[in-house]
Amino acid sequence: MRVTKNRRTRVVLLVMIVVIIGLAALLAILMMRKETSSTALFMKQSMVNANGTIASYLKEAPSTDPNVVAGREALSESVGLWMQYTLLVEDKSDFDNSYQLLNTYFMSPQHYIRWKLEPDGQSRVNTYALGDDLRIVSALLDAYGRWNKPEYLATAKEITDTLWAQGLNNGYLVDYHDFQHDTSSNLLSLTYIDTLAFERMKQYGLISDELYTRHLELLRTIPNDGLFYPRTYDVTTGQYGYDKQVNLIDQLIIGLHLAEMKQPPDKLVAFMKQQFAQDGHLYGRYDAKDHQPAVKYESPSVYGLAILLAVQMDDREWAQQLYDRMIMFRASEGSDRGGYVSDGDTHAFDNLLALLAETTLQQTR
Repeated sequence: MRVTKNRRTRVVLLVMIVVIIGLAALLAILMMRKETSSTALFMKQSMVNANGTIASYLKEAPSTDPNVVAGREALSESVGLWMQYTLLVEDKSDFDNSYQLLNTYFMSPQHYIRWKLEPDGQSRVNTYALGDDLRIVSALLDAYGRWNKPEYLATAKEITDTLWAQGLNNGYLVDYHDFQHDTSSNLLSLTYIDTLAFERMKQYGLISDELYTRHLELLRTIPNDGLFYPRTYDVTTGQYGYDKQVNLIDQLIIGLHLAEMKQPPDKLVAFMKQQFAQDGHLYGRYDAKDHQPAVKYESPSVYGLAILLAVQMDDREWAQQLYDRMIMFRASEGSDRGGYVSDGDTHAFDNLLALLAETTLQQTR
């Protein structure tokens, strides 16, 4: 009886130890998830205007052209990217704040999203930016699926109804419609064929089967020059537009959407890996003909998108190499801590994509 009792005691102790270790591990995971990224803190502390909108740049600068972003002006692009981040970290409060800012400042009476605002929330533009709209619609529908708030779905429907009524040209969505002059672009930037957004719109009945198939088929059958993809498609002539200097951001966005369709951009990834192994980094632009670097700068947004693509392709080793390089550009101390600041300035796009990449990589480890 004494031996049996001792054995039972040891078993009970072993079970208690396992439970304690398990609880400690769970607590560590929960604490890690709740720990706010230093880049997110930088965005909140340094990149937010008095009215709550996200500033495009850290430094103030006067706007000299309503079609070009400057200084503390705010972009609908930033709204969508921040919404995506709040969804990743399941922060409903921050998402709701972005939703309120969207309705208060960016949404026009015609139910299109103004692509740019002045720092005080006023707008001098009469167009939307298709890629930003689709990103926001996708985020709203994801949020509706997660938190079941009817307003999210209603707003997504308002935006898409406007796109179908005013944004179609020859059966395709195009980059913008000018509501003041009632004119539309002839070009569809291929980066704007957001596969997840189209999937969500189909899921919630916000797009016809015909339009869904037409747009995704355009992406599915996209040509290339042997390595790089075209940037635009002329919906009136059916011609593709290639850049002489290729921006890796455009290539990576297209590649990411293709990977989401289970059609990964293997040649593009092989090229980037070769360049990274050769130079120890990636440049922002490359010559389309000789594939040599066309600029001398690196971009956190390039690394951020490359990380997201690597994660999508389940290439964790490559993602980690890119991450290690990316955070070399992140300030580790001082008032800019967490920000991807260079020469005293930074762009929200670089920080937001780096933040999305960092968070995604952490959550998939």
